[in-house]
Amino acid sequence: GGGGGAAMAEDEGLVSVDYEVSGKVQGVFFRKYTQGEAKRLGLVGWVQNTSHGTVQGQIQGPTARVREMQEWLRKIGSPQSRISRAEFSNEKKIKALEQKEFQILK
Repeated sequence: GGGGGAAMAEDEGLVSVDYEVSGKVQGVFFRKYTQGEAKRLGLVGWVQNTSHGTVQGQIQGPTARVREMQEWLRKIGSPQSRISRAEFSNEKKIKALEQKEFQILK
């Protein structure tokens, strides 16, 4: 909300960031909800279950939207999930989106 042309140039660019979420995040539709939230925010990337019980993936999009998604991954998740930790790594600025959509990988 709110207009104002004083937005920091920082927030205009695109970023890519990897994430891994720990806790009760498998078998609770976490990937489906993550995809839904990413699409709602207009982000691209992917999400998948790992063999050690976490969910990992990548998100790409406008910085401000990526920040919102990070908050969501940290605090909200799917209704039945219990997030204990969300870690983010490999954050970098990108000139263009490297994915076409947000997909669930097997």
